[in-house]
Amino acid sequence: MCYFLYLASPLTLSEVRSMLPAGLTADLASAPDQQTLKAVHPPAQTVARILAGRCSCDLIRPRLDDPREDERHLRERYRGLKISRAATISALERHRHAAPVRRHGSWSQQVGEFVAEHSRNAGATLYYLHFSPEAGPLRLLGEPRSLTLPALQVAPSDWLLERRPTLVTR
Repeated sequence: MCYFLYLASPLTLSEVRSMLPAGLTADLASAPDQQTLKAVHPPAQTVARILAGRCSCDLIRPRLDDPREDERHLRERYRGLKISRAATISALERHRHAAPVRRHGSWSQQVGEFVAEHSRNAGATLYYLHFSPEAGPLRLLGEPRSLTLPALQVAPSDWLLERRPTLVTR
């Protein structure tokens, strides 16, 4: 797989989608993933994955012009997880289906603006960044760290930690 950004929101899926920047999509998470994230954040009505193309990689790190260099990070992660060559190729094919290039600011900047708007409209929302070589349910998650919107705006590139639920509040 690639990186996937999950959101557990008190809003409906259509309300979440209406706030997303053009080019991003929100798809409902699987039923097991919904249960896992709702257990951590019970007020959530919707659990979705925020995608740029077929994964969330572009939201985490900018895509490089050279595809081989761009995929080097993913290949290293897959090697470290000791997944098969076939699984690596399948994951890289998914990653190659990118969203259109942003013309005004980076995807991470756009996501930061979405998180800020979402927080103002919906209140406390849980975000979870997951990386995995295969599709499957999320494992049990630890206690979420809490982050206020002003703290997020001070350090917009450091707010999201992999494998650590983050509850963003106003």
